Amino acid sequence: MVRANGAVSLRELARVVQTSEVTVRRDVRALEAEGLLDRRHGGAVLPGGFTRESGFPQKSHLATAEKTAIADLAAGLVDEGEAIVVGAGTTTQELARRLARVPGLTVVTNSLLVAQALAHANRVEVVMTGGTLRGSNYALVGSGAEQSLQGLRVSRAFLSGSGLTAERGLSTSNMLSASVDRALVQAAGEVVVLADHTKLGTDTMFQTVPTDVITRLVTDDPPAHDDRAATELQALADQGVQITVAGSAESDPAPPASATAARRPRRDVSLPGPRRQVPGTGAQLRSAPPVIGGEPPGGERARVADLRRR
Repeated sequence: MVRANGAVSLRELARVVQTSEVTVRRDVRALEAEGLLDRRHGGAVLPGGFTRESGFPQKSHLATAEKTAIADLAAGLVDEGEAIVVGAGTTTQELARRLARVPGLTVVTNSLLVAQALAHANRVEVVMTGGTLRGSNYALVGSGAEQSLQGLRVSRAFLSGSGLTAERGLSTSNMLSASVDRALVQAAGEVVVLADHTKLGTDTMFQTVPTDVITRLVTDDPPAHDDRAATELQALADQGVQITVAGSAESDPAPPASATAARRPRRDVSLPGPRRQVPGTGAQLRSAPPVIGGEPPGGERARVADLRRR
């Protein structure tokens, strides 16, 4: 299955062979020892190391439930009439499907999939960059894409990537994609990273967003056995990144402030970050203030959890 698709999730493997994920995980570990595949949290991919990147069909089958929960939560951060940028990726595509319900929104993107998800949205304006089409992830890249973003200013950027660590921040396996993502960041006042737990602690070849430029991380709750992801979350929080975790607390009964979809459970770990400068813009950023006793974006009451309990 890995040879045919490039990547496969443990959940899908367990379903196909009709056994438990525990058994599948053990067998995948044995196959990795033979050099037949590389394990990833939640799945397995063809061997390749730092420079290999799975295409869209392969990525779309990994951590699908987690990406859906993250997109539901991230949509609650967007208000009516906002102007934002949304980068390429399977998680940001899920976000775009939910943004179609936010009236008066302007979305700048280099992703054909994001644009397609918003193409028929009522009262949502889509602005696409120029550039050269990169077929593996349906994104526009290159100097044309970067030049079209010059002089642009929006409230925030929503980005995904191949890996996220506290040491290097967000990274990807492709140089052209990384360059465009950096241009998207320079256009935004705040940077929101969407990354499921399988990407936490993973470091890939090209850095896109340094940790000190990330305002908020929206992720899912790592499994109890995933110590690496939990440790990485704590390290990111220690560096001032606000962390919002889907599926970790009961839903707030209060109605959302924006016109987005139904609310999902969340946990906010908010540490006041130092003032920082987005490279190339001169714009000064500060991590959003702690949400203790206040209302986070989207009108939800904050639930603050200490990840050190892990």
